[in-house]
Amino acid sequence: MIDIRQIREAPDAVRAALARRAPDAAAAIDAIVALDRRRRELLATTEQLKAQRNQQSHEVGLRKKAGEHPTELLEQLKVLADRVKRDDEQIAATERALEDLLLQIPNLPQAEIPTGDASANRVVRSWGEVPQFGFAPRPHWELGATLGLLDLPAGAKIAGSGFPLFTGRGARLVRALVNFMLDLHTREHGYVEIAPPLLVNADTARGTGQLPDKESNMYVTTDGLYLIPTAEVPVTNIHRDEILAGDRLPIGYAAYTPCFRREAGAHGKDTRGLIRVHQFDKVELVRFTRPEDSPAEHEKLLGHAEAVLQRLGIPYRVVLLASGDIGFASAKTYDLEAWAGGVGTWLEVSSASTFTDFQARRANIRYRARPGARPDFVHTLNASGVAFPRTIIALLENNQQEDGSVRIPEALAPYLGTDRLAAD
Repeated sequence: MIDIRQIREAPDAVRAALARRAPDAAAAIDAIVALDRRRRELLATTEQLKAQRNQQSHEVGLRKKAGEHPTELLEQLKVLADRVKRDDEQIAATERALEDLLLQIPNLPQAEIPTGDASANRVVRSWGEVPQFGFAPRPHWELGATLGLLDLPAGAKIAGSGFPLFTGRGARLVRALVNFMLDLHTREHGYVEIAPPLLVNADTARGTGQLPDKESNMYVTTDGLYLIPTAEVPVTNIHRDEILAGDRLPIGYAAYTPCFRREAGAHGKDTRGLIRVHQFDKVELVRFTRPEDSPAEHEKLLGHAEAVLQRLGIPYRVVLLASGDIGFASAKTYDLEAWAGGVGTWLEVSSASTFTDFQARRANIRYRARPGARPDFVHTLNASGVAFPRTIIALLENNQQEDGSVRIPEALAPYLGTDRLAAD
């Protein structure tokens, strides 16, 4: 949520920033400014009325003590009380309307990111060599079926398209990736491992910006709980409505979870295999930091996600997203795109984002720089560290051999128990 004081004091600057990513949202600033002005006017008027009411109540008490019956003053007091009640109701309604509008406004993009849609995204750097094959490389859905790793028709039969079924060594590959990534992030990068709930309530989803922006893309239970689209949602909310000690920051959490998203493949794009699915596994990294440390923490977080791909030997590129391509809550995002040699394209496997204090305001997560200091909002950041389906695509397609087998990277082999996958 954007700080209302920032909108109040510099509405033109906020409009200009929003125009870079969401022109329609910029128009809502006028309504927010008007509601905020109305709320402050009501508050000032009501405070005057309450002061007058208190003064008259005191006068009534004095007159009754003197043996008088101040009928006229009591009638005036009742009128005042009714006006205060009506004004309090108007203030509450105005504040609800103001909050509803603020919840629909996306974060302000940072100045250094490109302006425009996805076509304006900028490749920052690349790592690794794109594999060259002396044979026609096969896509992962063929490799997975031949090697007995994937049974996509069975997954579709059980739940529908976009719900993959891993079998045998494929299921073991998923488990190996879980342990490899969690060990890397907890032992070498200093994260605390978390096993969060897979269902969250509305307050939790609202805290990270999934509500109201992405509600249509979330699976909802009949009792109003939401299946998580990413572990970012429950993990960020661990500290909702808390004031953290400044010496605890930065805090880093790593969590493995399944993730659920309705929108995958909704437009008929990349629906074959594992490229776009409704259910997938992911290790998520979440960090809480002081505002002044936020830029450096963002780069560090990106490096932690990059380390996964480097250990697995997967060629990738770092892409700085343009203002019109970042997520609702993000102020700046880097995507990690892995090369997949069978389908011959770059595939996003991680987004590393800084949300500045946007999520912290929604979830009321604050810290004290020192004991007794005024609380301030933390900055939150998160990255996939990394998502499994497209990482598995890259592993299978880039490491395939002419005989149909797949070589397993050295860092992953101990977790899988083999350095090669071959047909039985």
